[in-house]
Amino acid sequence: MPLTDTAIRAAKPADKPVRLFDGGGLYLEVAPSGSKLWRLKYRHLGREKRLAIGIYPDVGLKEARAHRESARKLIAAGGDPSAARKAARLAGADEAATTFEVIAREWLAMKAREWVPSHLAKMTARLELYAFPAIGKRPISAITAPEVLAVSRKLQGRGVVSTAHRVQQACGQVFRYAVATARATRDPVGDLRGALPSVRKKHFAAITDPKALPALLTALHGYAGGPVVRAALKLAPQLFVRPGELRTMEWAHVDLDAAEWRFTTSKTGSDHIVPLATQAVEVLRELYGLTGRGRYVFATARGGRRPMSENGVLVAMRSLGIGPDEMTGHGFRATARTILDEVLGFRVDWIEHQLAHAVKDANGRAYNRTAHLPERRKMMQAWAEYLDGLRAASA
Repeated sequence: MPLTDTAIRAAKPADKPVRLFDGGGLYLEVAPSGSKLWRLKYRHLGREKRLAIGIYPDVGLKEARAHRESARKLIAAGGDPSAARKAARLAGADEAATTFEVIAREWLAMKAREWVPSHLAKMTARLELYAFPAIGKRPISAITAPEVLAVSRKLQGRGVVSTAHRVQQACGQVFRYAVATARATRDPVGDLRGALPSVRKKHFAAITDPKALPALLTALHGYAGGPVVRAALKLAPQLFVRPGELRTMEWAHVDLDAAEWRFTTSKTGSDHIVPLATQAVEVLRELYGLTGRGRYVFATARGGRRPMSENGVLVAMRSLGIGPDEMTGHGFRATARTILDEVLGFRVDWIEHQLAHAVKDANGRAYNRTAHLPERRKMMQAWAEYLDGLRAASA
């Protein structure tokens, strides 16, 4: 039976906590000390959770039931009352607040289970730096399209149009989450389509002409700086992974005996396998004697607890006279993509798998990370031998 105020007042403490249930997950817990605390038991994503609502009589029966109904609506829409409370505290707002910042932080907490840390940090920074100062304290249901556009226009005026687009997109995702969890009725960002100028795509500089590649490879192998950067320069064209993935390569993810490097991609958070050619294994075995006791393959000289800087490879390339309009760290991916296809004749889907791009079969299903692995092993070995051949021919 539902609780009554009379029953609550008459409840006596015992040696162990006593629970008086009201229904719908709401119950009053009477502690041995005599204090009475309202709690709500609920399930979110298959897990049982509990939410403290308040102390009786500060929070009466009617108010506790109102909290329960509000929480149940949020749960039904896919939200988590505990995450909503934490988001409100981070935003310095009342628990029941539905401001843009409160909803955004709740959304970020939910996405933290799906995104890789680097992407979560970027999304959080975009909202904290640009959106929260302007619209963070506004009730999310009252924010208009012009208000969001003003945030984007400010960034556009600074010449960072791509950032303006990304911030606007992030705001749109927050609004859609608010709609889904019944805290807003629509996403005003949808009205801003075409309001910002298009972003001019800049391709990463890359050498895709085999005739120009020997000089580059010779320069990379001739680097006279530190052994860690020298090894990175040798492996960058061989492995053609994203620059951030190369510099944060960890020994725990490398199996030199199996000639494999298994890790989670920085862009999509998916599992990936890089077969290591014999040339790559040789470079890594040599480097193991220097950094093998630490976490990172390309560790800094200062204690080895951190990976080399984001600009480590780029600075080395510039010191070798390789200009930014000639080659970038990311450009090695375009080099491999073009030559493996057009010169060496490997299947495009094998190449795309090795680039960790999304590849689907005829039925629209994404291939798993081991798809075409034997063929990719042969391709990576052939690629390493092709690069060696080009460099030897130019000596």
